[in-house]
Amino acid sequence: MKKRKLIGLVLPSPEEAYQHRLMKGIFKQCNEYDYDVAVFSTLVSVSHPFQEYLKGEAAIYDIMNLDELDGIIVGTLSVCKDGLTWLADVLLEKLKDYKKPVISIDLPLDGYETVYTDDCAALSKITAHVLDVHGCKNIYFLTGMKGYDVSEERLSGFVKEMERRGLTVPEDHIFYGNFWYNSGEDLAEKIAAHEVDMPDAVICASDHMAIGVANRLMKHGIKVPEDIIVTGFDATAEAAINELSITTYRPDVDIAARKAVNAIRRQIEPDAYVEEISSTSQNGIRICASCGCQENVAYVKSRLNDSLYNVHQNFYDKEVKQRAGISRLLESYLYEDLTGTMEPEECFEKIYHSSDLIKPFSHYYLCLREDWLDIEEGMEGIYPKRMKMVIRATECGDMDIMSEGDYATNASEEIFDTEKMLPQIYDERKEASVFYFAPVHFIEDSLGYFVLQCPLTQEYKINHVFRNWIRYINNALKMIVVQNKLRIFSERDAMTGLYNRRGMETQLGSIFKHVHSNQKLFTCVIDMDGLKNINDVYGHDEGDVAIGIIANIVNTITKSNELCVRAGGDEFYIIGVGSYPGDEEKERCRLMSELLQKYNSTSAKAYELSASIGCCIVPYESEHQLKDALRTADKRMYDNKILRKKQRMN
Repeated sequence: MKKRKLIGLVLPSPEEAYQHRLMKGIFKQCNEYDYDVAVFSTLVSVSHPFQEYLKGEAAIYDIMNLDELDGIIVGTLSVCKDGLTWLADVLLEKLKDYKKPVISIDLPLDGYETVYTDDCAALSKITAHVLDVHGCKNIYFLTGMKGYDVSEERLSGFVKEMERRGLTVPEDHIFYGNFWYNSGEDLAEKIAAHEVDMPDAVICASDHMAIGVANRLMKHGIKVPEDIIVTGFDATAEAAINELSITTYRPDVDIAARKAVNAIRRQIEPDAYVEEISSTSQNGIRICASCGCQENVAYVKSRLNDSLYNVHQNFYDKEVKQRAGISRLLESYLYEDLTGTMEPEECFEKIYHSSDLIKPFSHYYLCLREDWLDIEEGMEGIYPKRMKMVIRATECGDMDIMSEGDYATNASEEIFDTEKMLPQIYDERKEASVFYFAPVHFIEDSLGYFVLQCPLTQEYKINHVFRNWIRYINNALKMIVVQNKLRIFSERDAMTGLYNRRGMETQLGSIFKHVHSNQKLFTCVIDMDGLKNINDVYGHDEGDVAIGIIANIVNTITKSNELCVRAGGDEFYIIGVGSYPGDEEKERCRLMSELLQKYNSTSAKAYELSASIGCCIVPYESEHQLKDALRTADKRMYDNKILRKKQRMN
């Protein structure tokens, strides 16, 4: 099977209505052509006020490997929300050497081809409704920022429809705002204060502005729609469930999205079939109460139901069970469950068992940086060359959770080059898929990323449930990182970094857990010689330096399946279980002696370092042998110390 084309989609804050409609159109058209889609999203808006958190979100764009993408679509309205350009600047820098097609939607992006939603025609239809059905003539139009393409396009639809009827639009009937509630409230205040004449209607270029106008007018005792008709644009849930539901328009965003896919197809497969696209009955005017028409109760109820916080849900209903809402997430107490975990594997297990909350999906993958447990602050937007897949799961219940111990041994296939983004993208599949890439981070510190894989035909898109589920995971992983650091502080010797006795007791369990038949228990006791003399003559600081050097040498001769422990003072242990050859004791003594000689020959110290060593190897029967084995090794170490002392005296 040949590799599918992979289309990249840059779309911040994907849970919003406009972004959902973009995805609907893009997925529909990509499915028509059997293209996969990779969506790269900050899960919050680019204008999110928590700037440090936004930095952690923006790291997801560092994962986007342009070499693997056959074309890129940018939802530029969401990329440049509220006039902010920081993400556009990041993208343009990343795209400067990209030779494949880039299509911007609804807002120009530095000369790249742009596909527009036909807002002009949509506003013309709203204006026609207000004129023909309600007989309004004196109409105000409230649009977005002056000079902003979308603002001017929506305004032009109003003006053209008025002029088509032979009606002029005075300049003082046009108001510029910011698409948000407050600019609607400002206009309502001017009307209420008689700073401007009272119109028959106010047509707004966004639902949020319309809500601001209507609610503030009614607060001043001006009746809507009896005194003034108000309409919005975008068909948001907020407009439907407002105390006075707002007549609005669902624009052809999905049509523009499908045209963007066609624009890419014409460039990457110039000889291939391209489907003609026309508007659909799903778009158009949504009649509500604010214009004076009979309210579409069914429409309002459907939007209200999507927004309800239902504490109790009917889980006998298959559809409800397969699609969790925000209420189910909040009532799950998942946050407490996840943040209460103590070990990575326990946390991963609970993450997996909570995945019902983000269904439906086909697969998901949690990918973390290899050093995620040791991450230092200030690692924003920095990913290593290789990533570690810690969870790989399917909706039907299959799951792989790789333990920390497995990573170093037989899980090499779960460690992959970051530039591949996700190895499973390249797997053979019967149907095209969307891969949602979302950042995993705590504030600005990047831990990794999460990938949710779904069929392109799936109606359900990621939303605020997914965003908050990821937030819970972010916080839980950060707690594991903090606990790991605290554990290191409590289980590691501060001077040498080796395990202390507490750490030894903790780690012995994992060593004995993986014992196979016919293996041997190896113990080694090493004691530094002459520490008192170094302390007395050169000072305790120099004595600490000497202990550190001995610790490094002991750690060097310790194998990967063994523990290296500072047992106290100037005494060290090496403990392991494995297949040891008969001359292992002699070999460790030889290595220790060789490394000490090498150090002393190059050291400028006024003293030489030496240490005594004793080893014990016995067939492993049970962990209870350890105490006797250490006692035997300790005795041999003292015998070695006495023997070497006699040799020096002779």
